[in-house]
Amino acid sequence: MNTQANRRQFLKIGTGTLGGLLLSSGITKAFAESCGITAAETSGPFYPGEAQFQQDNDLTVLPGKTARAIGQVVYIRGRILDQACKPVESATIEIWQACATGRYNNPTDTNTAALDPNFKYWGETSTNENGEYIFKTIIPGAYPADTNWMRPPHIHFKVSRLGYHELITQMYFKGQSLNDIDQILLATPASQRGALVVDFQPSSPELESGSLTGNFDITLQSVR
Repeated sequence: MNTQANRRQFLKIGTGTLGGLLLSSGITKAFAESCGITAAETSGPFYPGEAQFQQDNDLTVLPGKTARAIGQVVYIRGRILDQACKPVESATIEIWQACATGRYNNPTDTNTAALDPNFKYWGETSTNENGEYIFKTIIPGAYPADTNWMRPPHIHFKVSRLGYHELITQMYFKGQSLNDIDQILLATPASQRGALVVDFQPSSPELESGSLTGNFDITLQSVR
């Protein structure tokens, strides 16, 4: 199957299929051990702007192109929950990130690393009736945020749904040494910090060979 066919197949993942994938990988053992509100973190300076987003949960291939993004392919999936551990249906999830070299596709990013012309940099999807979502992307590179400060690989998340407080947070990759000294991650309360660091493991056979999969559940606070 060619790259574009693979992309179309992935974008067509439906509610039943997604639920099956989550169950087959053991991700839906429970909604969450505790449904404390997910920690908010900064959006950073490189948010693309709402007008840039459209429904697309595969960042590894640009529409109409066959070349692939550079980097380790990963699937990020999980559930959006409320503080009562109930799934939040039809929540909108936006993600944005750097490419494998650590550069954002944003004119304000002064990083001199090369851009990846085949990487999408941001995407959007919605949760199904079980609160489930999935993205296909790559592990971003680390980058210099300031003198003597390298930010670890991370992905920005913005989650919104009518009736809930909008949440902006960041997801980190377990095993990255820069996590231990990152100023933003360390500023997050210790009780919430661990939930932002995701352990990625080899994907199940129905997903792309050589890819990794991680589970990132997010808990929103209702407005009432």
